[in-house]
Amino acid sequence: MNTQNKIALVTGGSRGLGRDMALSLAKKGINVALTYHQNKVEADKVVEEIRELGQEAEAFQLNTADTKSFGDFFGRLSNWLKTKNEAGTFDFLINNAGTALYAPFAETTEEQFDEVLNIHLKGVFFFTQKALNHINDHGRIINISSGLARFSFPGSSAYGAMKGAVEVLTRYMAKELGPRRISANIVAPGAIATDFGGGRVRDNKEMNDHISSLTALGRVGLADDIGGVVAFLCTEEAKWINGQRIEVSGGMLL
Repeated sequence: MNTQNKIALVTGGSRGLGRDMALSLAKKGINVALTYHQNKVEADKVVEEIRELGQEAEAFQLNTADTKSFGDFFGRLSNWLKTKNEAGTFDFLINNAGTALYAPFAETTEEQFDEVLNIHLKGVFFFTQKALNHINDHGRIINISSGLARFSFPGSSAYGAMKGAVEVLTRYMAKELGPRRISANIVAPGAIATDFGGGRVRDNKEMNDHISSLTALGRVGLADDIGGVVAFLCTEEAKWINGQRIEVSGGMLL
């Protein structure tokens, strides 16, 4: 698969892991459409960086928790895609957008649960479903999970449960989209030093040191530890990887 003229769609591409994914894809020669929830300024900066790398890029506003907005979104995206190819299609979908929730199981409210459900499971399910009319055969879907679906830290029951559900969903996607030769895989980051969850892994020295001590490679993750793995899954070299969970955690809690 020659990546020239290929197009990736990255949700939540304006900051953190999504930003690095978008830039890593561009470095592979892939054009990028990215979404942002509220921060257009940061999204536009990423678009500019991608264009400086010689690739085409555009940013689109999207709330991945609002399934009713998906039809309008794909209409806007399709109009841009048609300036790139006659069919108005793209090749790689990276379901990255997400927010953190830290709350003890006994104290998690139904409202908090529903918010995480809508973003991390319902949103991914129906956004990908809508994307099927726009993604090319032989395309790739990469969903983003978390190490918290494998190991348990108090306070992440709802978030971890949704990520576990997405991991199962990804295997079903791989199975059911196989006739179209669309592969689906999961990338599961460990603890990463970004502004995710208020930046607690990055800014809380005690937590940072604790996670480093649990990790075989002796440090917490950085955004650029993840983006390259996602970009790799969109290359010819990764064509036979399908239905797999790839944890990128430096060997956390082995």
